Amino acid sequence: MSASTLKAAIRTLIATSCVWLVMFQPVQAQQVDRNKAPGFVTLTKDAKVVLMPTDIELFSISAGGVMEPRADWTDAATKHFKTALIERKKRLGIQTQELSDKDADDVDEINALHGAVARAISMHHFGPGFFNLPTKEGKLDWSMGVSVAPVKKLTGADYALFTWVRDSYASAERVATMVVLAILGVGVGGGFQTGYASLVDLNTGNVVWFNQMFRASGDLREAGPATETLELLLKNFPQAQ
Repeated sequence: MSASTLKAAIRTLIATSCVWLVMFQPVQAQQVDRNKAPGFVTLTKDAKVVLMPTDIELFSISAGGVMEPRADWTDAATKHFKTALIERKKRLGIQTQELSDKDADDVDEINALHGAVARAISMHHFGPGFFNLPTKEGKLDWSMGVSVAPVKKLTGADYALFTWVRDSYASAERVATMVVLAILGVGVGGGFQTGYASLVDLNTGNVVWFNQMFRASGDLREAGPATETLELLLKNFPQAQ
């Protein structure tokens, strides 16, 4: 295959991915207010926020498009993301704390619940209009309820910052398949990143701020790109005043 043919195939793949992203990803810069619950403006400087363990998992995509979990990649990404989050907290302007390893294990189910709530918000609040729930009236009106009470009891914090990330990468076999199909005029996707971040009021269980990320770039397996991903996920995070 010539270099020009390969470049053309890659451009086709990128274009296909971009079309998919435009169709399903909201333009966050134009919807800043939609990221906040009614009545919530920002954090106060005396607010205490607990940083929940990131629910993160990385996958390799096989030639046939099967998502195969990669524990080694996930371990590396968890380390990089945690380091980036600890560094980021210095610029939040608020009091933050982290859970001990034991306490982190104890809140696994709460983290899993957040993942479910975050996916619901993504679909029914930021997704295509036909998925919107009339009862929400376009408001960020979602709650984790009393499930977060144990976090409040453990930490005494006012809020909890939850993060959920999934990342996938095309295997060498998948890349070869993509190139061949692109030459035939068939576009198939490669790897992609999906992420959610939620600030939850531990007194009420309400999600008071939410952000999401969908893109076909980034790499959590390396420290630098992992930091960039976190910055994107926490874009427009409410600064303390």
